[in-house]
Amino acid sequence: MTIKRGNAGKIEAIDLFCGAGGLSYGLRESGVIVKAGIDLDPACEYPYIKNIKAPFFKKNVEDVQGKELAALYSPGAIRLLAGCAPCQPFSTLANGRDTTEDQKWGLLVEFARLVKELKPELVTMENVPRVANHAPYEAFIGTLRTLGYHVDAQSVRCADFGIPQERRRFVLIASRFGQIKLPKPGKSVRTVRDAISHLKPLAAGESDSSDPLHKARSLTPINLARIKASRPGGSWEDWPEDLRSPCHRIPSGSTFRSVYARMSWDSPAPTITTQSFNFGTGRFGHPEQDRAITMREAAILQSFPPKYQFVKDGGKVHMSTIGRLIGNAVPPKLAEVIGLNFLQHIKEFKSGFVQIKN
Repeated sequence: MTIKRGNAGKIEAIDLFCGAGGLSYGLRESGVIVKAGIDLDPACEYPYIKNIKAPFFKKNVEDVQGKELAALYSPGAIRLLAGCAPCQPFSTLANGRDTTEDQKWGLLVEFARLVKELKPELVTMENVPRVANHAPYEAFIGTLRTLGYHVDAQSVRCADFGIPQERRRFVLIASRFGQIKLPKPGKSVRTVRDAISHLKPLAAGESDSSDPLHKARSLTPINLARIKASRPGGSWEDWPEDLRSPCHRIPSGSTFRSVYARMSWDSPAPTITTQSFNFGTGRFGHPEQDRAITMREAAILQSFPPKYQFVKDGGKVHMSTIGRLIGNAVPPKLAEVIGLNFLQHIKEFKSGFVQIKN
């Protein structure tokens, strides 16, 4: 394959396991052209098409063929195959259960299969840090190296790249052009205050009429008392004894200090999960308002833009569904950094022709 000088700066991406579009949005913001997203979850279709303005294919990646993907790219474009295979089998949440038969293990294998069939010039994969400890990842990276890709991969702290969140993710980038390195962390850190302090104040159970996602979940009387007794950055240990749960009083419960807790204004948020709208499932209490964060606040802390649409105008907002889309997303700002890194990488090859053997 010969890539001519005129096409050397044009990267087009297909996003496998695209979800609500976090990875695609960030790549697009960097200047990468997003050609399509593929995901099996029907809830992803509206936000993906609305915000990314690219085709969405509701399809199991197991049923996708490399030739189908090849037809979506423009002739002569530099092809990027991107994806975040569902990470549940690799998560710390999987501890204590046997995940060897979990079908999601095979999705990384399917990703590798599509790389073999398509042979894109660039590949990126994002997942939880523990993915690197498992055989499917070793097989995936082995496939890349066998095919001649240069690979760099490591766990990164999202807060080091301008995301107001302490989330850690494993990021892999690969290129058939030559040596490639992940970007170095930045120096500025965004805090919870930087990200969400401008939003309309709410009480538990209230919503913002101008934004259906800025809606605070109601609290039971005891949980309202608990959050009122909580301080930013503290834990349930700050509560009087009568507010503590029985599980807090046993030895094993004493280690769970990051549930039923408030965020701190002047630090990045904790990892935003699929249940971040629940006060009791993490450090998801608002720093000063007596409620859990809203889905809009969760989305912004994930680095989605404030106007990102997850439901149709007038559509019903299901917290569990939107929470899943937000919590499972690749932070768009992280994807933007990756996209910019790829664009910088291929500038090295603008001065002539690059020969790549298929």
